[in-house]
Amino acid sequence: MNILLQVLSKFGNLLQTTLFPALEQEVGSLTRQHRALVEALALLQMDSLIQPPRRRGRPAHSRANILRAFVAKAVLGLPHTRALLDRLQSDPALRRICGWESAANVPDETVFSRAFAEFAATEAPQRIHAALIRRSYAGQVVGHISRDSTAIVAREKDQSKQKTKRPRASRSKNRTPEQMTRIERQCLPETTMEQIMADLPRLCDKGCKNDSKGLPSYWIGYKLHLDVADGQVPVSCVLSSASLHDSQVAIPLARLTSTRLTSFYDLMDSAYDSQAIREFSARLGHVAIIEPQKRGTDHRELAPAQRARFAERTTVERVYSRLKDEFGARHTRVRGYAKVMAHLMFGVVALTADQLMRFAPRPEAAMHPA
Repeated sequence: MNILLQVLSKFGNLLQTTLFPALEQEVGSLTRQHRALVEALALLQMDSLIQPPRRRGRPAHSRANILRAFVAKAVLGLPHTRALLDRLQSDPALRRICGWESAANVPDETVFSRAFAEFAATEAPQRIHAALIRRSYAGQVVGHISRDSTAIVAREKDQSKQKTKRPRASRSKNRTPEQMTRIERQCLPETTMEQIMADLPRLCDKGCKNDSKGLPSYWIGYKLHLDVADGQVPVSCVLSSASLHDSQVAIPLARLTSTRLTSFYDLMDSAYDSQAIREFSARLGHVAIIEPQKRGTDHRELAPAQRARFAERTTVERVYSRLKDEFGARHTRVRGYAKVMAHLMFGVVALTADQLMRFAPRPEAAMHPA
């Protein structure tokens, strides 16, 4: 983490001393939101991940500009694309940061809609986020990974009737993968990540979670699952049907996170209390600290040292709060799994860049130490 802090500190100083003064001479004064957007775009380095469409006829609108605009929508907390277009028309600095010189160059809403569908189909925001995490944590070690899920309300109909029922898992010793439970299949060494993700339900349906007071809360939509590193940085994301139990996504998240960074502890609440999940964390070289479930007369408790580490799990709750209040996760107006995931991931990308930049000390903070 010390090396990451040093790199981000140099990056932040470069922005403050070189990039922002030059940019203000070009586009005018920058507000706090403008600076946050510039910091996010500079950190993401996402233009290289977008290839211009190859087709005959009239040149297509710049997908890189539109991609920057969708990141701006998340950074500014705008509820929908119409609000983004209005802001681009009235804010010259924002418009030029995104890549358009004049208001007449900004495409209309239909172009933004088609571009968003392309980003969703190609999983562009997911690839941008994965590249950012790998680049930021290369050669670093993270102490704790906090894992949890949250409800995502969607403007769709309940499609639970379209689900296909799987045969019940068999308890015999010689079982095929089809006869195993989902978690058992996920633990098989020969099961690929693509097979694991394809096995997770993605239809919009009804979900239920207990709130902080233990009362059930119901919704129709999806469920977002996150792995969050120390410093409130989201490192892996999975979207599933709302009805899917949290424990079914623990191993996919663990496998995704292990390909992006190195960590020591996996922190999970009682919904993940499973021996298979503990054993899989041990296979990855991690220590799983899971709050025990109360089963009958069995009242297990975490050891004092484990309880102290488990207190770090509140980081994932704060990430979900910021994602919904500041980065658009509460305003899901698109429909369909791919588009909902893309909308959420633009918010996750913006939040991740914001949290990483918070590691970088500001020059004014260094001049006035506490």
